[in-house]
Amino acid sequence: MRIPHGLRAASGAPGGWDLSKAVFNGSPNPFFDVNAQESIPRGLFFKPDGTKMYVIGTNSDAVHEYSLPNAWDFAGASYVQNFSVATEEDTPYDVSFKDDGTKMYVLGRTGVDINEYSLSAAWDISTASYVQNFSVSTEESVPNGLFFKPDGTKVYVIGQNGDDVNEYSLSTAWDISTASYVQNFSVSAQDTAPQNVFFKPDGTRMYVTGNTGDDVNEYSLSTAWDISTASYVQNFSVATQDTTPQGLFFKSDGSRMYVIGATTDSVYQYTLSTAWDISTASLAFPTSNYLSVAAEDNQPEDVLFKPDGTRMYIVGNQGNDINEYSLSAAWDISSASYVQNFSVLAQDNSPTAAFFKPDGLNMYVVGSTNTSVYEYSLSSAWDISTASYVRTFSVSAQETAPTGLSFKDDGTKMYVVGSTGDDVNEYSLSTAWNISTASYVQNFSISAQDTFPEGMFFKPDGTKMYILGSAGDNVYEYDLSTAWDISTTSYSQDFSVARQTSSPTGVFFKPTGTKMYVTGLDGDAVWSYDL
Repeated sequence: MRIPHGLRAASGAPGGWDLSKAVFNGSPNPFFDVNAQESIPRGLFFKPDGTKMYVIGTNSDAVHEYSLPNAWDFAGASYVQNFSVATEEDTPYDVSFKDDGTKMYVLGRTGVDINEYSLSAAWDISTASYVQNFSVSTEESVPNGLFFKPDGTKVYVIGQNGDDVNEYSLSTAWDISTASYVQNFSVSAQDTAPQNVFFKPDGTRMYVTGNTGDDVNEYSLSTAWDISTASYVQNFSVATQDTTPQGLFFKSDGSRMYVIGATTDSVYQYTLSTAWDISTASLAFPTSNYLSVAAEDNQPEDVLFKPDGTRMYIVGNQGNDINEYSLSAAWDISSASYVQNFSVLAQDNSPTAAFFKPDGLNMYVVGSTNTSVYEYSLSSAWDISTASYVRTFSVSAQETAPTGLSFKDDGTKMYVVGSTGDDVNEYSLSTAWNISTASYVQNFSISAQDTFPEGMFFKPDGTKMYILGSAGDNVYEYDLSTAWDISTTSYSQDFSVARQTSSPTGVFFKPTGTKMYVTGLDGDAVWSYDL
C-alpha cells in the first residue's frame, strides 16, 4: 500500500455536505452501480436507442428498469421500477426483449427454460404479462445467457454444463413455442464457465463472457448466424473491473461494450476505438467531471481551489511542485487549462498536500521527507510564481508520515493527518497563520474507519470533517459537536470512490458543499462529484 496524502479546509457559505447525496455524473460515466436493486446481477439489456437499461438477478428474482437521459451513458441514469418473475422463475439469469419492446424473455435455471412475456406498453415492464415458456433442458441443464437474432427467427442459449452455445430456430418470429434445436458450438477451449453471449447485428461476430478467464471472448462467423462456422479470434480481460463478469451488451454500432459483474454489482462501460474489435476496448474515461493531470504530474497528491473556483492547484509528487490551472468555467474541471508550477524541492522532495490562506497571500505545504509544514508568502494573491519560502514547522513529534494539511479559517488552528498514527493532529497558533507559533493540542484517531488516510477537508464552519482513505477507497464524513475541536468528533457515514480510482489521494469541497473533488493515481486525474 502506498503512502497516503492530502488535507485541507474551505471557506464560504454552508450547504450540501451530505455524502449520501454524492454522485459521479461525468459523461461518459464508466460504471453504474445496481447493488441497491440487485446484489447478484446476472443479465443485461439495453433498449435499441440506449435510453433504457434492464438488469436481472438471482437475489431479487426481478427485472429492473433504468432510465438513461443521455443515451448509452450512465451520467444522470436513474432507477425506474421492477417486475418480479419469481412466479415463473426464481433463479433468473438473463433477460432479452423483442426489438420493438412489446415482448420480454427471461432465461432461468430453476425451470431450465425461456419464459416469454407480453408488454401492453412497449418497454414498460410494469405492463408485462406471462405468455408461455420453452424448455432448453435437453441441450443445457445450467443455462446462463440468451440472445435473439434481430428478426426473432433465431435464439441462442449459452450454459456451463456443456460449455457451449446452443442455436435454435423459430418458425414464427419471436414465438418461442415454435423454437427447435439446430446445433451447438463449444467454447470450452476459451472458458469452462461461460456466462453470456452476444452477436454483432449482422451475425458475423459472436462474443462470450466467461468466469474462468474473467474476460470477453470474440469469435468470427464465416456464415452469418451459423455458429458451426465460428472460430476464436481474441479475448479482452475485465478482471480489473470485476472478477465475476456476467451479462454482456454492445451499442448497436459496436463503439461501446457493457459488462455487468456480480462481484462489484456494477455495469462497466468500455469504449472501442475500432468498432466490434475488443482488442481496442478501454474503460470509458469521461470527458466531463474528470480531468487528467498526467501531462503535468503522474503522481497527483492533492487538489485545492481558489474560493471562487476559477483556479485549481495540484500537488505533484513526481515534480515536487504545485501546479496551477485556470478554469474558464468556475468549478468545472473540464474547462481547466494549465498555467504554471512552483517547485518546493528545496524544502521537501515528497510534498503530499497544500493549503492557501483565504486571501491567497500565503501558501502552506506539508511534506513527508522532512515531516514538516512549510510556509510561503505570495506577493500576488493566488499567483504561485510569486511565492517565496518563509519558514518551517516540524510535526515529527506527532506524525512521521504526514499526508495532509488544513487550517481553521481564521488561521488560529492547524491540522495534520498522517499514516503513521492514522489520526488527525490539532495545533494552536498563537499568531494567526504563523506556523512558527504552533503548539500541539490533541489528536483524533480515524483507524476504525481507515488505516491509510489520504486526505482531509473541513466544512467552513468547522462542524464537519471529511477524511479520504485508500484502504477502503472511501470519503468518510464526521460531525464535530464543538466546531474545530476534534475531540468532539463522531463518525457519520462514508462514500466510495473505488469505481473512479482505487488509489485516491486528495479531497476538496466547493464552499457550498454541493461539489466534491477527488484526486487519484488511477488515470492521474481529478474527479468531480455532485452532492
